[in-house]
Amino acid sequence: MARAPGLSVRLKLTLSYAGFLMAAGGVLLATVWVFLLRYVPTSSSFGPGPFSPSRQDLQDAFSPWAGRAMAFLLVFGLVGGWFLAGRMLAPLSRITDATRLATSGTLSHRIRLEGRNDEFRELADAFDTMLARVEARVAEQQRFAANASHELRTPLAVTQTLLDVARKDPGADPRELVDRLQVVTTRAIDLTEALLVLSRADQRSFAREDVDLSLLAEDAAETLLPMAERRGVSVETSGAPALAAGSPTLLQQMTTNLVHNAIVHNLAEHGRVWVSTETRQGSVTLSVENTGGHLSQALVSTLREPFQRGVGRTRSDHAGVGLGLAIVDTIVRAHDGTLTLTPRQDGGLRTTVDLPRGAGATPDRTRP
Repeated sequence: MARAPGLSVRLKLTLSYAGFLMAAGGVLLATVWVFLLRYVPTSSSFGPGPFSPSRQDLQDAFSPWAGRAMAFLLVFGLVGGWFLAGRMLAPLSRITDATRLATSGTLSHRIRLEGRNDEFRELADAFDTMLARVEARVAEQQRFAANASHELRTPLAVTQTLLDVARKDPGADPRELVDRLQVVTTRAIDLTEALLVLSRADQRSFAREDVDLSLLAEDAAETLLPMAERRGVSVETSGAPALAAGSPTLLQQMTTNLVHNAIVHNLAEHGRVWVSTETRQGSVTLSVENTGGHLSQALVSTLREPFQRGVGRTRSDHAGVGLGLAIVDTIVRAHDGTLTLTPRQDGGLRTTVDLPRGAGATPDRTRP
């Protein structure tokens, strides 16, 4: 925004210091003058002599020195104020320089203002924290954009290859080509829809209302029951009603993704999934556990990253698009909650979502 030029803060502080010093000096001189006038008569009652001054004599002697003192205070106030203002505003100059560097795209620079804690140090520390978060966010977005481009390019490249092969071999079975194109297209559609959900959740452009996570868990388990039966996985739901404040659509997507991942990434036979809800003081919890292979903490810590499918735990018959837990993590953060992933001692994964409690929730509410 264009602004008219004005005085610098340093000059304003200098003038303020000098003006205050002049005012204080003026008050002091006026006090001395009034004090002296109380004890000096209007005219000398002892006759002429060097030890019988009158008010006029005192005024003639006091006024020049008072003027010199005020001039000295003015110069001293301007010079000293300029120096003091510069010292006081030096940290602000460093913060301004760091802001300009960040504006130019240099997010790795940090102020790291030394000294004891004060308002400038708090501002500098807050700015450093903000820069660190912005840098991490930008790096995350860059990785996401690169991975998304690669993931979207893959089905398109496969489609192009299939079409090239069909063009060179007119005698090929068209039904096989259509089936393979349908698989590739379905994968591309799933990826695009996942990206849209991720973007919508990240923007936090939704209205909040009370949503019962226990009902969402039951709906997700019922919807995914045919898939679980085909894979030989049993799904159990338990827990009291847990009202969370958020978007019903996004929370339904979050719950479905968690149950879906628990079913897909499970044992080849006789796998189990446990879904439970709980209301605590100030929050509600959704927990999803599943059996499976043993997972290291290093691997688990990468699962919420976009396009990380967890090598060694993915079933070959359903690779997914690698955005399931990334979508869950984004939805949870958009609802001011926390997502915790913990490897189970007996194998598999425990996923816990903590969300702010809805306005109508009560800690001791039980299912009728």
